[in-house]
Amino acid sequence: MGWFNSVKNPKIKNIKKKNDNVPVGLWKKCTSCGEILQSTRLEENHQVCPHCNHHYRITASQRIELLVDKGSFKEYISDFKSNDPLKFKDKVSYEERLKKAKTNTGKDDGTICGLATLEGKKVALAVMDFYFMGGSMGVVTGEKIATAMELGLEHKAPVIVISCSGGARMQEGILSLMQMAKTSAARRRLKDNGIPYISVLTDPTTGGCAASFSMLGDINIAEPKALIGFAGPRVIEQSIRQTLPEGFQRSEFLLEHGFIDTIVPREKLKSELSFYIKMFSQE
Repeated sequence: MGWFNSVKNPKIKNIKKKNDNVPVGLWKKCTSCGEILQSTRLEENHQVCPHCNHHYRITASQRIELLVDKGSFKEYISDFKSNDPLKFKDKVSYEERLKKAKTNTGKDDGTICGLATLEGKKVALAVMDFYFMGGSMGVVTGEKIATAMELGLEHKAPVIVISCSGGARMQEGILSLMQMAKTSAARRRLKDNGIPYISVLTDPTTGGCAASFSMLGDINIAEPKALIGFAGPRVIEQSIRQTLPEGFQRSEFLLEHGFIDTIVPREKLKSELSFYIKMFSQE
């Protein structure tokens, strides 16, 4: 035993040191199929697994870069910031959560809105970012989505809203829920004036967003296998005391049952949006 102990520990330590020299972030294991992927290849493929087509979440800035013509995006109301009107506190205060989200993302809110061109056509755009408090919809997010719709109305340009959200932000209470009405009213003004509205639903699109502007597009487009619905599957199963069908609330299930119009992989989304914009064009 003495010989075993004297030999065992040094060798194990040396082996660990020799094998622990791979740069962090060079490889990534796909959370869907389990394949080991090169991070650079994943980036080149727009954060989509080349083996199983699993679409990873990306930031609002990455989505804008992917979709609009280079250098064409002009952001509006970028200085709007969420505050703490209810002085809300659960395990930690809302103020602390906001500070953490701002530190992690470098942004004051999880939604970006503005004007851009997409293959030469002017569009108004609002993009939600899941990495800012789960993409939850507070007062600022509701204002930015409504602003994108107002920009579309003012410039007679199609409006595109890309949803990626866990729903209304509970820390803002009824003020958050009021954004459902505000965004839906702005969407109605687009309809009354013949301005096309295209809604893109990504993983996840749930809660108050799914119950308002996210499902009100003239065309509702979803990414593959995105979770879309109001309440989560676990909550629904507990409420109705039944087992839900396989794939319930995923894009493919919703397409089969007529809740969305089409499913478009991320790499083809720009060309698909361009097609619909030209189709709706009055020229």
